[in-house]
Amino acid sequence: MTNSNYDAIVIGAGHNGLVCASYLAKSGRKVLVVEAAATAGGAAASREFAPGYTVSSGAHLLTQLNPKVASDLALQRHGLKLAASDLKTVALGQDGKHVIFNGANLSGVSAQDQSAYAAFYQQNLKFAKVLNGFFSKRPPTLVDRSLGDTLSLLKLGWDVRTLGKQDMQDLLRVGLINIYDVANEHFDSELLKAAVSMDGVLGSHMGPRSPNTVYGYLYRRLGDFYGMKGPAVVAGGMGTVGAAFAAAAEAAGAEIRYNSAVARVDMDDCRAVGVVLESGETISARTIISNADPKTTLGKLVGYPQLDAGFSRRVHNFRARGVSAKLHLALDELPRFTGLDTANTGDRLLLAPTMDYIELAFNHAKYGEYSQAPAMEINIPTVHDSSLAPPGKHVLSAIVQYAPYELKGGWDSGHEAFKEIVLDKLEAYAPGIKNLVSTSELSTPRDLEAEFGMTGGHWHHGELSLDQALMMRPMPGATQYATPVDGLYLCGAGAHPGGGVMGLAGRNAAREVIRQEKAA
Repeated sequence: MTNSNYDAIVIGAGHNGLVCASYLAKSGRKVLVVEAAATAGGAAASREFAPGYTVSSGAHLLTQLNPKVASDLALQRHGLKLAASDLKTVALGQDGKHVIFNGANLSGVSAQDQSAYAAFYQQNLKFAKVLNGFFSKRPPTLVDRSLGDTLSLLKLGWDVRTLGKQDMQDLLRVGLINIYDVANEHFDSELLKAAVSMDGVLGSHMGPRSPNTVYGYLYRRLGDFYGMKGPAVVAGGMGTVGAAFAAAAEAAGAEIRYNSAVARVDMDDCRAVGVVLESGETISARTIISNADPKTTLGKLVGYPQLDAGFSRRVHNFRARGVSAKLHLALDELPRFTGLDTANTGDRLLLAPTMDYIELAFNHAKYGEYSQAPAMEINIPTVHDSSLAPPGKHVLSAIVQYAPYELKGGWDSGHEAFKEIVLDKLEAYAPGIKNLVSTSELSTPRDLEAEFGMTGGHWHHGELSLDQALMMRPMPGATQYATPVDGLYLCGAGAHPGGGVMGLAGRNAAREVIRQEKAA
C-alpha cells in the first residue's frame, strides 16, 4: 500500500521531531510524524517501573527548553506544567558539609570562592548569550559560503567582539581547554570545582581533564541564560513534555502515527521519496526529516551503499559511545542525606566529591569497565510531585557516570554488580537508603539504546565536542540539516546544536526545509 498525500514525513516523535513537524504544519504543509513507540517524546518519557511508581525514564530534569519554542508552540496551553522550578544544585559532601548553588549565589564555601563564582557565573552568562545566538539559526558552512552564511559568521564574530576585550580573550582562551584547569584556576573548594566539572562532562565520554569539556559546561549554561536559576521538575514526569509537544504538533495540523516503526527510507534515483514501515507500508512525500540519530538515519535507514565512500566513513566514525546509566529506585520513605536539610532533598543533588574522583571514575570507561566509584546526578521528584508514587512513598532517579556501552564481559554478567556498587555509594551519603528500596532498576547505555533507539545509548545522539559541534555537527556534508541524499534532512539531537530538551534543532531544521523548498 502506498500513500502519497503528504508534503513532509518526520521520522520519530521525539521532541525535536515534533517541533519540526509543528513549524512545518504551521507553514501550511501537510505533515505526517511516524513513531515506533506507543507514545510521543522520545527520551522525554515517563513510565511506571513498579506498581504505582512513575519515573522519567530518560531525561529527568528540564534545564534548557528554549522559551521562544515554548511560546510559539503554546506548550503550557497543551499541558506542560512544572511541579517545581529553579531547583538548587547541591554538591554533596560525605561529611555532611555541602555546597549549595542558587543561580550566582553559593553557600558552603569561603567568601573568596563565593565572589569568584559570582563573577564566573556572570561571565558564563555572557558566553551563553553568544552561543544562543549561534544555536538559534542554521550553522554556516566554512567553504562555499552563501551570503547568509557569511553574514552568520560575521554576526558570530561581532557577538564575540562585543563581549569586551577581557571576556573575548577569556572565551577564546578557555574554549579549547579542559574544565579541570578552568575550575582549578578560579576556585579553592574541591566540592565546588567538582560540581562545575560535572556540568562539563555529564552524559559525555569525557572526564574533567578531557579537551572540549569547557564547551560542555557552556552548553549547559543555556538554561541560565533563558532565566532559569536551576532545573525544573515537570508535573507528571518528563513524559508530560513529550505529550505537550505532540498536542502542539497536532494542533498545528500535523498527523502522528504511533506504533509505526520505519524500516528504511524509500529511495528513487538517489533521492528520498518516502518511508517504508516495518509493516511493509510505503508512505511517500517530497521531503523526509529524520529525528533519529545520524548513524541510524544514514547508516541503517538509508544504508551505506546509498552513500559515497567518504561520507560513509564520516558517518561510521561519528562518535556516539554512551557512558551514562540511569538508576530508578522505589523508596518506602524519603531518604536522609547526611547533613542535608530536608528542604533540599528535592533539589538537584551531585555525588562527586572531587574532580580527581570524577576523572578516576572515567578512567574505567576508557578500558570498557564500569566505574568502581561512580559519580551521579540525583533527583527525588516526588518531593514536589506526590502523584508519581503511592502516598508517603518516593522515587529516586539518578544519572550515573560511567557505564560504557561496550562492557568487558558484557552487561549480562556485570549489570547486578554495578547496580550494587551504585547503591553502596548512595548508602555512604544517605545511610539507610538501601533498606528503603522496594524496587530498583538500572538502565545501561545498551538498555537506553533499546528503549529509545539511540545509537550507543548516547542521549546527545553523539559526543558534544568541538569536532562534532557547531559548523561540524554532525559531520561535514550534513552540517545544515540537509544530507547528501536529496530530500532528506536531520532534525534530532545529532544535528546542530545538539541534545537536551531544547527544541532548537527541530525549529532550525523546519526553517531550513522551508528555505530550501522556496529556493527550489
